[in-house]
Amino acid sequence: MISPEVLRRYPFFCCLNEDQQKAIAMVTEEIQADANTILFAEGQPVEALYLLMEGSVDLYYAASGDPKDQFLVGDVSIGEAFGISALIEPYTLTATARVASPSRILQVEAKALRALCEVDCKMGYALMRQVAQISIERLHFARVELAAARQPA
Repeated sequence: MISPEVLRRYPFFCCLNEDQQKAIAMVTEEIQADANTILFAEGQPVEALYLLMEGSVDLYYAASGDPKDQFLVGDVSIGEAFGISALIEPYTLTATARVASPSRILQVEAKALRALCEVDCKMGYALMRQVAQISIERLHFARVELAAARQPA
């Protein structure tokens, strides 16, 4: 459990009222991770939604399904949520998250968060709007990377 004050610092949670922030704080922990730590791997069931407080995290995707054939599909900015599949069925991770530099991260327990959203639909709607915005930004990043890859050298 963390203080709700911690959540109030980040725009991802600013759309929630005080009671909703308190409820999420009850199922959230702050963790620290060293560089090169794999927080989660593509294809695994989602255990948590994450928010980067400090440091850097990169996201990788393996188009061939072979983890040795991964390529960078995005980096996580401070204050940004990742592991957003925690709120999207079938709750399976679509990327691998590797810590690029020592980081402090908020870890929100996925099942508990989904249960809170089931009980409080306004909270669920507000969080899904945030997740949709992140998804659009990541799609834009992927399009830019694809366009750059097609440019002649």
